[in-house]
Amino acid sequence: MGTVEFAYNNKVHLSTQTTPFKANYRQAPRMGFKGRKKGKYEGAKKFIEKMKEIQEEARVALGKVQEKIKKYADRKRGEVDNYKVGNLVMLSTKDLKYQMVGRRTEKVTERFVGPYKVKKIILSNAVELELPNTIKIHLVVNVSRIHRYVGQVEGQKRKQPAPVIIDGEKE
Repeated sequence: MGTVEFAYNNKVHLSTQTTPFKANYRQAPRMGFKGRKKGKYEGAKKFIEKMKEIQEEARVALGKVQEKIKKYADRKRGEVDNYKVGNLVMLSTKDLKYQMVGRRTEKVTERFVGPYKVKKIILSNAVELELPNTIKIHLVVNVSRIHRYVGQVEGQKRKQPAPVIIDGEKE
């Protein structure tokens, strides 16, 4: 374990541009078994100043890396729709697969079911829905699992075909 710890503490990290040991102690780890000097060290003030300087450099380097990571993470994030109480939304079936066992194959199963009303806004990214008793999930869902319901365009609704009559009997 000591070898692994030494290897980790003696490696220059990309984010801080220094080794963790040097960032903490302002010197490379000891390789040998030389004894330490006894008494007061006259360069203690210089050491403290240098340590603060190294820690500030590491803080700046970490801030740059943090901004870079945030930039790439934000590329995948989109603007959240602002839902209001009473809005109609469609619920994703991604978490409902076990409840849809009796339905068609997964490939042709609906991606969203609904529409359901928004009962309450919990947070900007969580809403409570009015769900029927047949859907056995928590009423509060993340907005990534819902989409705003858009009503069908005039003439888009399918009409049920008339029953087929064969030999005078309805099928």
